[in-house]
Amino acid sequence: MKQWLERADQRTNSLAHGIGSLLVDSFHNLALFAIGGTIVWSAVAAFIAMMHKGGASIDDILLLFIYLELGAMVGIYFKTNHMPVRFLIYVAMTALTRMMISDIQAHHQPEVKILYIPAAILVLALATLVVRYGSARFPSTHTDNR
Repeated sequence: MKQWLERADQRTNSLAHGIGSLLVDSFHNLALFAIGGTIVWSAVAAFIAMMHKGGASIDDILLLFIYLELGAMVGIYFKTNHMPVRFLIYVAMTALTRMMISDIQAHHQPEVKILYIPAAILVLALATLVVRYGSARFPSTHTDNR
């Protein structure tokens, strides 16, 4: 009787694990499609706005690069199930560059506080260097269950 209960417990746990994995994977894929669709939708809307404006500024082009990097990040995550941290850093660097260009265009006056943005970009560039060095020197020993 004890062995039968243990086997029943194992089968129940196995079934619960399988159903749980299916639900988590389904939510994961649905969320990735939703995020990817939102990125495409936003990029298309920004592009249409540029077309109506009759041209694209450097600000607009950098915005499209941000959408491209976000889309690539979702695509890589969808294919490999790994979050490419470097792409998040690239998005932040591009956003800061866009912010700096917008600020300079709006004020047309160089101020000392404008140096904070390139300093932040430099810190992010150094972070990218550290991440790349770390992943090359100390590769992860991740095993994928899929």
